[in-house]
Amino acid sequence: MFASLLLLLQAFFLMVPEGVQPQLSSSPSEAVPTHSDLGPRTQGGTPQSSSEETETPWAVPETSTVGPNVVTSSAPGNRTVDVFPVLPICICDLTTGTCDINCCCDRDCYLLHPRTVFSFCLPGSVRSSSWVCVDNSLIFRSNSPFPSRVFMDSNGIRQFCVHVNNSKLNYFQKLQKVNATNFQALATEFGGESFTSTFQTPSPPPFYRAGDPILTYFPKWSTISLLRQPAGVGAGGLCAESNPAGFLESKSTTCAHFFENLADSCTLDPALNAASYYNFTVFKVPRGVSDLQNTKFQVPVTLVSQAVSPLLAGNTCQNVVSQVIYEIETNGTFGIQKVSVSFEQTNLTVEPGTSLQQHFIIHFRAFQQNTAASLSGPRSGNPGYIVGKPLLALTGDMKHSMTLLQSQGDGICSVKRHEVQFGVNAISGCKLRLERVDCSRLQQKIYQTLDGGPRPEHVAIFGNADPAQKGEWTRILSRNCSVSAMHCTSCCVIPVSLEIQILWAYIGLQSNPQAHVLRTRFLYQCQPVQDSQQETEVSLTTVVTFVDITQKPEPPRGQPRVDWKLPFDFFFPFKVALSRADSQRGSVSPILTLCLLLLGVLNLETK
Repeated sequence: MFASLLLLLQAFFLMVPEGVQPQLSSSPSEAVPTHSDLGPRTQGGTPQSSSEETETPWAVPETSTVGPNVVTSSAPGNRTVDVFPVLPICICDLTTGTCDINCCCDRDCYLLHPRTVFSFCLPGSVRSSSWVCVDNSLIFRSNSPFPSRVFMDSNGIRQFCVHVNNSKLNYFQKLQKVNATNFQALATEFGGESFTSTFQTPSPPPFYRAGDPILTYFPKWSTISLLRQPAGVGAGGLCAESNPAGFLESKSTTCAHFFENLADSCTLDPALNAASYYNFTVFKVPRGVSDLQNTKFQVPVTLVSQAVSPLLAGNTCQNVVSQVIYEIETNGTFGIQKVSVSFEQTNLTVEPGTSLQQHFIIHFRAFQQNTAASLSGPRSGNPGYIVGKPLLALTGDMKHSMTLLQSQGDGICSVKRHEVQFGVNAISGCKLRLERVDCSRLQQKIYQTLDGGPRPEHVAIFGNADPAQKGEWTRILSRNCSVSAMHCTSCCVIPVSLEIQILWAYIGLQSNPQAHVLRTRFLYQCQPVQDSQQETEVSLTTVVTFVDITQKPEPPRGQPRVDWKLPFDFFFPFKVALSRADSQRGSVSPILTLCLLLLGVLNLETK
């Protein structure tokens, strides 16, 4: 007890009035620090360091009385008390030469303030704080060279505490003690009549969340597993095969394999065989595990590169997997939609101490449906059409170029067709030979030849029109042949010519005009054909006409007129002259002077 009092005398200078006895805090374990008062300062004492001033202890969890009026407490702070290195013995430093995550005393991290980097510090990696406290009212001046603080407990009683620099402190968190006082409360909270299993199979979540492990299924063995992404552990970076891949966590890992007998491992080790990385299916969402027979929740792994099984040839192990790349496409809460894998393979020489370094890459991206509507294809301008580029047409959801007839060397219509180029008028023709068929089939065949396949339904307004945006397309106006106008009873009216009229105009600035299509029309010209003809040869013609209907603004006429600006006191001398003229009614010289000046100004303006 006297030794503790000597410690306090060394730390403090107490001035106690007569008749006043020191009082201990009623509940020092509930004391919390006050940020506004950092404790008394000496008039000539040693100031506290900046690192100590920014430290904020949590509370005083336990107290032990040292002497009649001294309290020794432990108050761990939310930041490290001492700068690096914190502890002489670091119990969480498990990897030599590597920084262990959240181990605030690991010397390999080279961190001056680990709490600014780590989200938390592992137990035992931060020095415990030891404080010696007395009632704050007893302190008049402190000459202590140690850091000091003023704590306030729940009753509002202030305590003055000095941080004791003791290198032999217990760095481990103290376990909760069980005694007769708290046994009943702990038994009610944690106890039971017997050890019963509380494990219940939880229902799988409806969809993956970021970071969740990805579930896989092996149909051959009816086994559910996880998608693995091996990672290096330890100083040598050995492969940890059971490391799971996290959903939406695109990352790259590297690890190493060391072989004692590569000749046996070449064909037996699954880590070297490419088939072990795609011989399973992936669950789109976790709830698919509840119904393994329903394949709509399972996505097969698609192989996008060549993968050959390992082969031992002499002293060489061929086709060993050196890199695995997974491409996973996801669609929000609908989960995984597509999984593809590619490999890089190498050869290893069978010799003692052979090692292999493998790379594993997993990349997540948004799922895109490979439909005709999403495949926009090349543009004919952005946004306005460019003269000479194809005129874009739309049939259903399929985007293509509008075409016209093309003939072979003998004049017969060819299967190949010319593209309609924007702004380029064109005419083409060919002969179509048809065997005798009924009138309706003959008309259908000729219409298909003139229109091309597929028949255009819409034309793109701009050169970068998107098939999914219907507002960016204009419908083609079409007028077929009129049979009643031919007045033919024993003949078949067939189209022989197609005229494609495209109305277009420039819009936008004159310095950067953008061409766009306003309207498109198909006009057919027809003629009758006798039904008695055994073989029909029809001459077909297609004409493409572009009509520019741009409305150009009117050019400015004449030159801008001069805007005369006079000073605000321009007429002041004339006002004075007029006022004098009123006083001398016989004088007209000021009025004449003013008129002459105005006439001169008007004469200058008209020139």
